[in-house]
Amino acid sequence: MKTIVVRYQAKPERAAENQRLIETVFGELAEHEPEGFTYKVFRLDDGVTFIHVVIEHEVDEPDSLQDAPAFQAFVAGIADRCDVPPVATGATIVGSYR
Repeated sequence: MKTIVVRYQAKPERAAENQRLIETVFGELAEHEPEGFTYKVFRLDDGVTFIHVVIEHEVDEPDSLQDAPAFQAFVAGIADRCDVPPVATGATIVGSYR
């Protein structure tokens, strides 16, 4: 399984907007139920740091998070919402529980 972790810091005055855009992505995902990946987003206690984790599953015909219109809208303005730009890093799952 391929795993990508993305970390960035939103501008304090844009962090709530950033969260709303992320929530819109999850609403669309819940509606369309794409297959082939797990997607989780964390907002750290500092209120401005966000961590996105995408785990791609091995399925015959996976959907892509990149194809979701709400995700495209989210990434379109990400640079303007950030103090520290997104950095994507590959990761290896060492362990998982549930």
